[in-house]
Amino acid sequence: MAALLANIVLAVHGAVIVFNIFGLIAVPLGAGRGWAFVRVFWWRALHLASLAVVALQAAFGRACFLTLWQRDLEGDDAARPLVQGWIEDLIYWDLPMWAFAVGYATLLIYTGLLWLWVRPQRS
Repeated sequence: MAALLANIVLAVHGAVIVFNIFGLIAVPLGAGRGWAFVRVFWWRALHLASLAVVALQAAFGRACFLTLWQRDLEGDDAARPLVQGWIEDLIYWDLPMWAFAVGYATLLIYTGLLWLWVRPQRS
């Protein structure tokens, strides 16, 4: 059961990452192409909040809570299935925490600038 929950957490983590990356690309691209969804307030607020949580965790020297949950559920001696290993290799990088803090802070600043450049609109 713990292995199943760990895989669910991994899938949610992957979805959050895809959501964040998608927003970073879609907002500036969509602004130039007239895509209305890039100005939807709740979507943009969720994107900004998601990146803020990630950046704050890294700034305080903590790994993402999804990473911690997955590791706790897997335990120390968990065998990784092949595809899960590939996904984890894409998500989990062996870098010092300060590198993540700088990277996520940069992305948060970029997202804040996108908020000013491509203003969201309340419906």
